[in-house]
Amino acid sequence: MARRKQARLTDVKDIRSILRLTHEQGLSVRAISERLKISKTTISTYLLRAGEAGLTGWPLPAGLDDDGILQRRLFHRRGRPPQDMHEPDWRKIASELKRKGVTLTLLWQEYRERHPNGYGYTWFCERFAAFEQRASATFRNRHTAGAAMQTDYAGQTVPVIDPVTGEIRLAQIFVAVLPASLYTFAYASFTQRLPDWIEGQQRALSFFGGVTKAVVCDNLKAGVAKPLWFEPTINATFAAFAEHYDTTILPTRPKRPKDKAKVEGSVLIVERWILARLRNDRFFSLVDLNVRISQLLDDLNSRPMRRVGKSRRQLFDEIEREALALFC
Repeated sequence: MARRKQARLTDVKDIRSILRLTHEQGLSVRAISERLKISKTTISTYLLRAGEAGLTGWPLPAGLDDDGILQRRLFHRRGRPPQDMHEPDWRKIASELKRKGVTLTLLWQEYRERHPNGYGYTWFCERFAAFEQRASATFRNRHTAGAAMQTDYAGQTVPVIDPVTGEIRLAQIFVAVLPASLYTFAYASFTQRLPDWIEGQQRALSFFGGVTKAVVCDNLKAGVAKPLWFEPTINATFAAFAEHYDTTILPTRPKRPKDKAKVEGSVLIVERWILARLRNDRFFSLVDLNVRISQLLDDLNSRPMRRVGKSRRQLFDEIEREALALFC
């Protein structure tokens, strides 16, 4: 096997070949490596430098026919970006990334079309990463719009008094959230058994007005018969529910809390924003309880999120509603 070139390429023709094979023929890094006998690391490095220099297509822009000019374009010292560089709206960038198919590369390309002398790709990515570190977890833990609905039950319950016997039953609070927008749904039932579990899922989809590609749920016995690590067994009725709505059931993996981090955060918010406000109320039916929950839920979804600057409903309308499949 021929030894691949590892050091910096001195022949600019090789660089041109890498860019042409990538952008004109659509070859992968591995395929280019095999054809040109250049290491995949070296090819990736040049593609990164080309991206930073704004060279993301083929043929190259006019004026780069000269090898010396192309070399200077690719290998100039980076240093710090100019202080007067146009700063992107990082919140908007983070929001756009939630849309299906949108990548940071695409957003950078659109940014450079508007600001030809703006940040190179590497600086753009580094400054966005710095923004993410400063921003709330909403943007640090990115989710694709319409990809999943996360569901769980709150730990708190709400007492409901039988108006005839005076018996108190504890209502269970089902919570569902769309992680990309954090749009939240809650509903009270008397049990966590399968019929109430399925009804909660259906009501959530109806509330959201569409179906996500997957439903991420806790390993509740009602929905997951055997919570195995690699291939959990889904309850037959729950599986039929998923088939009917053309979605996929994804039980959370044991000892992996990040699998359902968004819904657990929403459960906490529901407990603080909704259930805490019900602590002094008296309810004599599930209907009355759910009417009150619906009112407070509307307030929750309409309230601007401090670190995001928009409400859950605004984000849902902007990025998530159109990504949901038809609910019927």
